[in-house]
Parts: sequence; structure tokens; C-alpha cells
Amino acid sequence: MNGASEQLLRRVAAALTQVRDPAGEDVVSTGRVRALEVLDDGVVRFRFALRPEDPSTLVREARAAAEAVEGVSKVRIDVGLPAAAGAGARPAQPSPGRPAPGTVPAPTPAPDLLPEVGHVIAVSSGKGGVGKSTVAANLAAALAQLGHRVGLLDADVYGPNIPLMFGERRRPRVVAGQPGAEKIEPLDAHGVRLMSLGFLLDEAQPAIMRGPLISGILKQFLEQVEWGPLDYMIVDMPPGTGDAQLSLVQTVNLDGALMVTTPQTVSTTDVLRGIKMFERVNARVLGVVENMSGFVCPSCGERHDLFGAGGGQRLAQAAGVPFLGEVPLELAVREGGDAGLPVVLARPESPAGRAFRALAERVVGMV
Repeated sequence: MNGASEQLLRRVAAALTQVRDPAGEDVVSTGRVRALEVLDDGVVRFRFALRPEDPSTLVREARAAAEAVEGVSKVRIDVGLPAAAGAGARPAQPSPGRPAPGTVPAPTPAPDLLPEVGHVIAVSSGKGGVGKSTVAANLAAALAQLGHRVGLLDADVYGPNIPLMFGERRRPRVVAGQPGAEKIEPLDAHGVRLMSLGFLLDEAQPAIMRGPLISGILKQFLEQVEWGPLDYMIVDMPPGTGDAQLSLVQTVNLDGALMVTTPQTVSTTDVLRGIKMFERVNARVLGVVENMSGFVCPSCGERHDLFGAGGGQRLAQAAGVPFLGEVPLELAVREGGDAGLPVVLARPESPAGRAFRALAERVVGMV
């Protein structure tokens, strides 16, 4: 290690001592930060050993502190998960070449995988039926409406609804790639470049596959699709915390995940698990969007909170992430989704249309 790297290492270590747990102890002296090193070109890497009592934001605070040091170009963190409460057994020794139990390897995305894509944003939940695809479709359409070049990757292979929501059922064509490899050309609809397994299957054909196949399809859609230059790629994730989510964060440089919930507790509890999953794999959570937040009667104008109220805000506060807004339960949203025209385009002045546009503007400001 040269002198410049040693100086940078000392500055990063000093910055990390300013990150403290709720008891006031810093993450360096308590042994949470381990194997701190400076790699080439200002890349900083270290292991972070979480404890069961640690808040979910502690790793994010450590990352922010290291990134703020002048001369640091990137921060990579190997996160060690906390042991289960009451566990007294000695942890099993890892096999050669395999990570230790309870740790998540640092993502190693290929730097040239999406060279022409500016930002990659995942829209996720942890639970099905919360309107995640609706949010992804309208976010992508709103970003395109704002003048950005946008792609939408439908990674929900079990329920690929993006073709329906954009009114597009054509088969994508295959084009010659570089150097000489064939690639799939995305379809264009409403100013958004689209790719979905739904374009490749018959309408009633189910996708019957195990986890590794899902990861393979996601990687194929990233590597073998001619996306071209994009300002934003939106990835509509399947519900849950499984193979697709892990594959995404370990394949591409993810700018953040947008978490979608509905107000009721049965939804926010599952989405909280999704937030924890992204944090465990060292991926940024941009914030929480509350969908179906309330229904305003078109006849009397009275609001009815059919699924409860305030759940999204409470979830965001508990998780320590921003609350990005509410999208009302509105007939125009369902009509737009069924007709293949997202509500942000079909009814831009409706409450839901305005909410989606505001969400897009806020996402642009965050990334």
C-alpha cells in the first residue's frame, strides 16, 4: 500500500469512528468494522458485523460516512448477519471458497454490463397484490413524460403484467449485437423500452420454473437485450425476498430500491422484511410508496380508508427510510392498467396521475 492509500485508509477509519450505535459506541472500537482496506482507484472495502440489537440504518450510515471522505470513489461492504437470539453453538467453519454462514458477499456487478444505462432502480415489495407493477409502469411512463430515456424490465416472471399495462403484445425481434452476438430488441410503448417474459410466452402459458432459472432469465434480460442508451432502467421485481432480488443486486450497480406497500399491517410487515433484505445485501432503499391509500367517493367526495391509513408512513419511520408519498385507490388506475395506458398518461390530472408524476420527480432528485 502506497502512502496516499495509507492516508486515505486513516481518513476513512476516522470517519467511521463518528458512526455510533444507540448506546453511543462507535462502529470501529466495537469491532463491527473489520478488515478495512483501500483497493485500487480509491475503492474502500470492509466487513461489517451486525449485532441483533443494531438498527437497520447502521450499515447505511457507515457507508455514507466512508463515501463522504475525499478520495473515496466507491465503498464495498460485506455484511455479516446477526446471530439468532440465544444461539450458543459455535458457528460452522465455511468450506474453502464459500462464504461463512450468515454473511452476504459484496455485490460484484460487471462494470460494462449496462454501459449506456445511467441509473437502475428496482421496484419491489415483499408481498404480492400491493400494486407493485402498477407503480413500476406509471413511474417509467412518468419519467419518459419528463423527457428521460427510460427502459422497463419486467422481472416478475411468474406474473408478467407489464405487456398488458402498456398494451403491447408483439414478439420482440432479434438483432445482431456486438461483436456478432444476437440480441433481443426491446419493444417501445408510450416512450418506454420494454422487455418481459410475457412477450415470449403465450397469453395463458404459465412460467413453471425453479429459482436458478429465474436468476438466469433476469441475467439474460440484462445481458442479451439491446437496451441502448437509457437515463433510467426500472426493474419490476417479483414479490418476496428470493433469487431475483439477490441476482439483481449482485449483477448490476443498483442505484436503489423503491418499496411499495398498502396501508394495512399485513402488507407493511412483509414489506419491512423486503427492506431488511435489501439492507442486508448492501443495497440502498430509496423509500416507501403507499399504494391504494384511500378511496375518494366520486359522488360525495368523502374519503374512505378501505385498507387503513398511515401504514406506509409508519413503515418508513420504523425502517428509517424516506416516505415518498401516497397513491389513492382510484378507478382510473384500474382502467388505465386494463386498457394498456398508464393513468399518468391517460388521466394525468387525476389524483393518482399527479401522485405518480410527483413520485417520478422525487426519484429523479434522489438519484
